[in-house]
Amino acid sequence: MNALRVLLEYALPIAAALLLIAFFTGLPALKSCLLPGEEPVSSPLPRPGRRGRFPAWLPDLLLVLLIAGAYAVPAFTNLGDRDAPQTFVPMHGRTACLTLEADAVPSRLMLYTGIDAGSYEILYSEDGESWTAAYNFEQDYASVLKWHALTPALSMRPRYVQIRCTSGTPWLGELTLLDGDGLPIPVSCDIPQLCDEAETAPAAQSYLNSSYFDEIYHARTAWEHLNGIWPYEISHPPLGKIIISLGIRLLGMTPFGWRFMGTLFGVLMLPVLYLFLKKLFGGRAVPTLGTLLFASDFMHYTQTRIATVDTYAVFFILLMYLCMYVYLSRESLPALGLSGLFFGLGAASKWTCIYAGGGLAVLWLLHWIGRFVRARRKPEAEADPVPEEGPVLEESPEPERDPLLPAFFGNCLFCMVFFVFLPCLIYYLSYFPYGQARGIPLFSRDYLEMVWDNQQFMLSYHLGVNAEHPYASRWYQWVLDIRPILYYLEYFDDGTRSSICAFLNPAICWGGLLSLFVLGYTALFRRDRKAAFILLGYLAQLIPWMFVRRITFEYHYFPSSVFLILALCYVFRLMKLNRPNWLPYTVSFTAVSLLLFGLFFPALGGLPVDNSLATGLLGWLPTWPL
Repeated sequence: MNALRVLLEYALPIAAALLLIAFFTGLPALKSCLLPGEEPVSSPLPRPGRRGRFPAWLPDLLLVLLIAGAYAVPAFTNLGDRDAPQTFVPMHGRTACLTLEADAVPSRLMLYTGIDAGSYEILYSEDGESWTAAYNFEQDYASVLKWHALTPALSMRPRYVQIRCTSGTPWLGELTLLDGDGLPIPVSCDIPQLCDEAETAPAAQSYLNSSYFDEIYHARTAWEHLNGIWPYEISHPPLGKIIISLGIRLLGMTPFGWRFMGTLFGVLMLPVLYLFLKKLFGGRAVPTLGTLLFASDFMHYTQTRIATVDTYAVFFILLMYLCMYVYLSRESLPALGLSGLFFGLGAASKWTCIYAGGGLAVLWLLHWIGRFVRARRKPEAEADPVPEEGPVLEESPEPERDPLLPAFFGNCLFCMVFFVFLPCLIYYLSYFPYGQARGIPLFSRDYLEMVWDNQQFMLSYHLGVNAEHPYASRWYQWVLDIRPILYYLEYFDDGTRSSICAFLNPAICWGGLLSLFVLGYTALFRRDRKAAFILLGYLAQLIPWMFVRRITFEYHYFPSSVFLILALCYVFRLMKLNRPNWLPYTVSFTAVSLLLFGLFFPALGGLPVDNSLATGLLGWLPTWPL
């Protein structure tokens, strides 16, 4: 068994590297190959069809629904418990007393925390008059929305349990006493809301019933938005938390409820990406393979199942670049306007979308520069011939105005409306929950000052985050998948463990990085616009992080992963155009990515797995905390 484990430990990463090398041996010679932007355009006459024939887009719809539906099953499975305490009680300066049945023997007290921080003292009594301090519990910012098991050692059999808030302004969701079999003990309480949902108490804390990682900020803030409370987390714009709150309003303040919208957006990313690939490369094979790659990406799966705002930023980045590509290829003003709309929604979710907006601005500017350059390159044959007799000595006419200038300035004005005014309005309106919490009217000076003050706070906060974290990483580690971030880890007595890690599928990370070099060559030396579009989108997301000095993590690479998928699909399309046997290369690569997703799935979805086996089979690099 040990020999097999050692063999697999080294065989799997070596096999993956060899398969990656084998895939790129299928690349055609880039110097003279046909590029996706140089495909022959043919316009065959439409073949006569019978009335009632299926529309041409129906197979695409069925394909993407099949992929999205298959992905949704593991995405929503074990997402989180659907039952959790729904009523929270502010405990500042208050004491709650629980009265047990006469013959009840509690083994532990399960306490479900709400928002805010404070301290509790738990006391036990046999007669309700003399009390014994049994436990002191500190509810800090990191312990909110979690079940906590308190098991103090006592020599007596208590009839009464008292919990007394000794400091701070904490909120409490539930108090449940469990017997030796882990079953709730019937109790009465002088604050009934604290003991009215005993059936929701689990046997132990886990990611299924409690918050983990940055959910302690974002899920909490989403609940605060729903209840008109000034938010705790104000270091990101509000829209992402507002979207999270929609799931809470629909499904309750449960782990499943606060993670639902992110997972739904993760599923919706797949048809959006399919459409994007369809616009870029046409056909069905490449969009299908690319969508399967995205469905098998580790970061996409893990990051969309946790209640943070990054999912919404990536979703809107995907949409804004899709619409910008449609505009650049068709001169479609509605598509340009939609790109600005999605930029506004993204910026109101997370500031990283502003990086994406910078990429859009560069693409738009290069598009217009190209139009002006092409307009100046008139062939000599089209120039007005000079008469043989020489020029006529007449008054020279006024120079002809460039017809592109009015169009350019009109487009500038259009962009000012849809990329400046509209995003600013969306951003401004997204602060409505803040104003509601303080009773400030929407269109007032106080509201404007509140929004402006928050921008100053966010800027100073992100410039000054110098905390240390064991799983922090820098941008040059992201591109090589060197240092994943461990969101959750729990060891069990039976030798298994449950973990949730965020990092890219090695096939996508490493294969996409190599593909970017292919795009760089075709963009620079073959002047391929599609390659330049994808490459600029990737660099717009990565380059700003090279100058960021605050603490960073691999999940900041999530927006770039979209462009790695596009880069791989560009290479797929190159192979399709230039190699008759292209399909085995691309299908094999996609199959390897899917197999890796299955192999690493326990470390992505929190499934219990043998500790030593996981370390041996999944710890490909010594810096991977698997």
